[in-house]
Amino acid sequence: MNSMYFTEEHNLFRKSLQDFLKKEVVPNIEQWEQTGNIDKSIWKKFGDMGFLGISYPEAYGGLNLDMFYMVILLEELQKVNSGGFAAALWAHVYLAMTHLNTEGTDAIKQKYLAPSISGEKLGCLCITEPFGGSDVAGIKSSAVKQGDYYILNGSKTFITNGVYSDYLVVAAKTSPELGNKGISIFVVDRETPGVSATKLDKLGWRASDTGEIAFDNVKIPASNLLGEENKGFGYILQHFSLERLVMGVNAHARAEYALDYAKQYMSERMAFGKTIDKFQALRHKLSDLYADMEVCKEFNYSVAYKLNQGMYVVKEATISKLKSTQMADDVIYNCLQFLGGYGYMEEYPMARLLRDSRLGPIGGGTSEILREILSKIIIDKKSYKPVT
Repeated sequence: MNSMYFTEEHNLFRKSLQDFLKKEVVPNIEQWEQTGNIDKSIWKKFGDMGFLGISYPEAYGGLNLDMFYMVILLEELQKVNSGGFAAALWAHVYLAMTHLNTEGTDAIKQKYLAPSISGEKLGCLCITEPFGGSDVAGIKSSAVKQGDYYILNGSKTFITNGVYSDYLVVAAKTSPELGNKGISIFVVDRETPGVSATKLDKLGWRASDTGEIAFDNVKIPASNLLGEENKGFGYILQHFSLERLVMGVNAHARAEYALDYAKQYMSERMAFGKTIDKFQALRHKLSDLYADMEVCKEFNYSVAYKLNQGMYVVKEATISKLKSTQMADDVIYNCLQFLGGYGYMEEYPMARLLRDSRLGPIGGGTSEILREILSKIIIDKKSYKPVT
């Protein structure tokens, strides 16, 4: 393991997490993949081990550990070969909980963040809309203030944990006339009247519940506003860097898992009197793929280091997601090919890996959107700054 970034304490944490996943998660993956429903008791087990709070303040039950504990958590989750399960966890911990921690009042943190860390509550982040896609500024959902409440109307789609979560972190327009400067963020209890969800049927990520959510005159206490009114767009952009790095790390980790599996298979598979890892065309291709994975992994580690130092890494995190998710798709496509017919069989891991990986260049900002963001930074000299 790279000692530039990982200490002995990190390595011990990784071993503890590996043992936990092997015991508590791996035996259940096939059932969760088939039913599309993760047993909610698993989140309490993660909470009891401290795995949901590694990045969060001790005051709310967290461990307040550095960014590389997060990297380890993400990397090891990819090795259970269920992109859906991994997504359900990281969407809770690094999408929903990030907003609670950064913009929430102490009362909100006590009510939502602390039980999120302990595994008693599961959250989701609701930004994308049916007609908006990656256009965050163009969201149509509205929250109109009436006395001590906001009345929320609108819809969201492609929301991970959108059906079975206990609360929703929702972006809505509070001042539509201000455009992207009129967006606010709220936390909404699942059981609030007017909230409904429909489960979506997906190509991959089968274990996770991805939902389309409708808000019909949902009455939200004004105290459930996260941060300041009309500052939501800035909050969302600020947290996009973390989400993109998360997806970049996920990508290099699943690519590494695919390469390790393919390499082991090739060392055992015989053809024409020798193992197929002795054929130059295959061994050279695998070496190229491994090199691509290593380049992305090292870059992602450097971005994690910068983020851990408090640097604003919009450009670097955007590159992380763009290049790592493309790399993972290429690696897994070719690893499936290395397995030949067996790669196409569901009893081997590559078919699921291929389906799960395909979401990488789509979710959390499509590759096309990321290229445009980079174009603005590189060509137009646009600079992005933290919310103050």
